[in-house]
Amino acid sequence: MIDPHAPAPPGTPPPWGAPAPLPVRPGTGRFLVLACVFVCAACGLVYELELVALASYLIGDSVTQASVVLSVMVFAMGIGSLAAKRLRWHAAAAFAAVEAALALIGGCSAMALYAVFAWTGGWGGLWAAGPRCLLVAFSLAIGLLIGAEVPLLMELIQRIRRQDAGGAVADLFAADYVGALVGGLAFPFLLLPFLGQLTGTLLTGTVNVVAGGALVLGLFRRDLSRRARWTLLVAGITVLGLLASAAVLVGDFERAARHAVYGADVRVALQTDVQEIVLTGGTHGRPLDLFLDGRLRVGGRDERRYHEALVHPAMTGPHARVLILGGGDGMAAREVLRHRGVDRVDIVELDAGLVRLARHDPALSALNGHVYDDPHVHVFTADAFHWLREAPRSGYSGSPGSSSYSGSSSYSGSSGSSGYDVVIADLPDPGITASTKLYSEEFYGLVRRALAPGGRLVVHAGPVQARPHAFWTVAATLRAAGLAITPYRVLGQDAGFTPGPDRSAGESRAPHDWGFILATAGPRAPALRLPAGGPRLRTLTEGGLERDALQTPRAGLPPSSTLVHPRY
Repeated sequence: MIDPHAPAPPGTPPPWGAPAPLPVRPGTGRFLVLACVFVCAACGLVYELELVALASYLIGDSVTQASVVLSVMVFAMGIGSLAAKRLRWHAAAAFAAVEAALALIGGCSAMALYAVFAWTGGWGGLWAAGPRCLLVAFSLAIGLLIGAEVPLLMELIQRIRRQDAGGAVADLFAADYVGALVGGLAFPFLLLPFLGQLTGTLLTGTVNVVAGGALVLGLFRRDLSRRARWTLLVAGITVLGLLASAAVLVGDFERAARHAVYGADVRVALQTDVQEIVLTGGTHGRPLDLFLDGRLRVGGRDERRYHEALVHPAMTGPHARVLILGGGDGMAAREVLRHRGVDRVDIVELDAGLVRLARHDPALSALNGHVYDDPHVHVFTADAFHWLREAPRSGYSGSPGSSSYSGSSSYSGSSGSSGYDVVIADLPDPGITASTKLYSEEFYGLVRRALAPGGRLVVHAGPVQARPHAFWTVAATLRAAGLAITPYRVLGQDAGFTPGPDRSAGESRAPHDWGFILATAGPRAPALRLPAGGPRLRTLTEGGLERDALQTPRAGLPPSSTLVHPRY
């Protein structure tokens, strides 16, 4: 693909001939070209980050999606740079055309990905891979166009004033890298929180086409024929019109796509600083379902079975002090408070928006028994890993519902230095990349440090039937952290919606079971039974729990998972 050719002899004139007739001084012209480089680099990185973020949300496994997007895009940029060599004699017109195409493709990429996921993701068969195929196609197309920018801009900057190649490259890449920095910071701190992925990407496309068109039609218009100028102007206005129309329709599009994904019974949909939260049902006798980032977290049809199996086996024995990691929906706390003798329940939840919704939404608060009004419940808005690291030294305190902590040297109230009698890890699926550290050997070491002597830990470890390797990896990791384990599972209904890390499955991969692991520090595995004199349960019996106990596979446990070597 690379054309071998001999270097031009000294004194050979450049392909563009005389310097470009500019409407401004050459110094000003160079500044304008470098400013356009800055803007184009910022827009290009926004497109790249948008593809990574949206693919992680729609498909899952952010490490894999980021690797696919980055590798395909960098490869395509190289191909685009080579292809642009053949356009350098018409650099101005080619650059304007590239920017118009990049603005249209990059600006509409988020909507197109979301549309394919929403309307075809559930068809099954080949259609199930639609989002993945489109992700690769957009990465390839955007990479090709971004790769073509730099050679064409190099031609334009040399068109203004001849400069040695090393100096021109230094100037060009300095503006390019600074623009990439600005775009990389603007996406998570400005575009995503204030405009969202769809509107933010459309705005980026608008900036892209305006910058490219203004540079060519304003600075290099004398290099273009009258027909070329009008063609580029009409193309730019058409792209702007399409992007503006899409921006106007974003609200209706999001609602329609949300209904296509979740059904027509969507009652609440909000984007917090952490995740998207969607509530369906909960009125007129319809079961309430809670979705976090598109994955079913609470299924109203059988959430009692899940939470009873999660909580009550761990409550056998002392349970005055209980720590819930995750569980911001309040369901696990509801089950804990059904037991007598509970003095304090500390909930460590990353998403304050989920806690607010669980406190104030009538249907969700009724389902969790209004636990956030109970004076025994204390809420801390924090990452569970960092909270466990700081808790023994900082000593969290505050009134129920507080999200702050004091700098005292010990826990306040009854959560003192003796630790917790019960720790309940009600966390997202271990296969989701963001949750991997919460299923690591280091994390369970911190949990073990927070346990009182004889205290018990219970972990939601994902479905045994659908993802046995992940489940038994959790078991191996707990054992590697010095905990004796008792694995078990309970059967559940097929909810018809993917709860795990992979949202792109065409057919429902909802598990028919939930896997749990009961653990304690010491050499003896904890007994799997229900507490004597405990509350009357709707779905769980002593005999059923004994039948649900699991035996370690004959082949043994897989390697444990650590922070530096995650294995889920």
